[in-house]
Amino acid sequence: MSDFRREERSGSASDEAKEPSWRKDRKSLQSERRRFPRPEKAATEEALPPPALQPLKFSTRDIEPAAQFAAWQAYVAPVADVRLPDNIPPEAGFPADHIAWNLGGMLIVQQETPPHSYMRSQAKVKTNHIDHWHISVPSSGRTWTEVDGHVLEGEPGKVELRSLGHPFRGRSTEAKGLSLFLPRALLFDVPTPVEIENNIALSGVFTSMLIEFLDSVEHNLARFAATDLPHVVQTMRNMIVASVSTSAAQSTGTEQHSTLALTERVRRFVEGNLTSGDLTVEHICRELGISRTRLYQIFEQYGGVHHYIQRRRLLSAHAALSDPANREQIVDIAFAVGFSSAAHFSRAFGKEFGYSPREARNLTIPRYLGQVISPASSGSSHSFDEWLKTLGYYH
Repeated sequence: MSDFRREERSGSASDEAKEPSWRKDRKSLQSERRRFPRPEKAATEEALPPPALQPLKFSTRDIEPAAQFAAWQAYVAPVADVRLPDNIPPEAGFPADHIAWNLGGMLIVQQETPPHSYMRSQAKVKTNHIDHWHISVPSSGRTWTEVDGHVLEGEPGKVELRSLGHPFRGRSTEAKGLSLFLPRALLFDVPTPVEIENNIALSGVFTSMLIEFLDSVEHNLARFAATDLPHVVQTMRNMIVASVSTSAAQSTGTEQHSTLALTERVRRFVEGNLTSGDLTVEHICRELGISRTRLYQIFEQYGGVHHYIQRRRLLSAHAALSDPANREQIVDIAFAVGFSSAAHFSRAFGKEFGYSPREARNLTIPRYLGQVISPASSGSSHSFDEWLKTLGYYH
């Protein structure tokens, strides 16, 4: 062995001999620790509840470019009819993404689209009867939406609120953003004298807080446990109410404001009296102090008062039938929600949902998770339509 190597080993041995005993003890302890796993972290990870939400994902990116826009049109048809800009042919493609999350009390949608125009016509309002509140929070791009002659411009940093129970139209640049769909009942107890106006931009400190909270919710959508979701929905609802109550948005007109406020009053009365056998036009007019003519005018866009009441009763029955804990007889549920004939209930139910009340018993609509697919169209891509229809009618 060379003198150099003998000196190196000798030096190493000498250094070890000089090393303090406390340092040797620490090295020994660290070595011992490394031999064993860290059970505390593993136990914590195992204790975490599983994620509750399973999103509905739809994208046109894997479809032939020439067929992309038609596929997108069909998917978003329950909400609005869409068109391409005049200078863009369908063959150019329409790469778009739509990811929906069902929190039970509201839907959250992440969406990214190329330029297009959109319209929710009076005819569509009449036929599909989805009258939820829609809240739009763009993160990129710009939109222009017109309701009754009033145009609202959307851009990052803004929060827009409008009713799906009222016609609108607009256009969008290439855009990305978040949408919330809220059943009207969720905002029924907004503090008086505040009345929710249509097609407004929310503003103020609570709106800024709402945007920040939405960012956090979006980041955690895939992580929420089932026990988290009611609290998320309630917190979101409270922040929206605070934003609406303190918003500096100007009124869209005294007459329109009066009509919207009266419509909300009637809606609230109907929801609170669905099981009553005396829910008639005469009873509504008497209790709310309005004329039959005025009531008919307001609900003409919903297919009439009787049609509106019947649909709300059908939705209530649908929720009861698809609730695994509810084993009442179908006929008893029909009578409980205000139908006087089992045969009439069955016909109306089939016309509204596309399947029978008995089939609805086998329809899985979890309160907070899962994909809703009708038994008549299992495997179809139209379950977002089911989510919209039954939103707010989970038990």
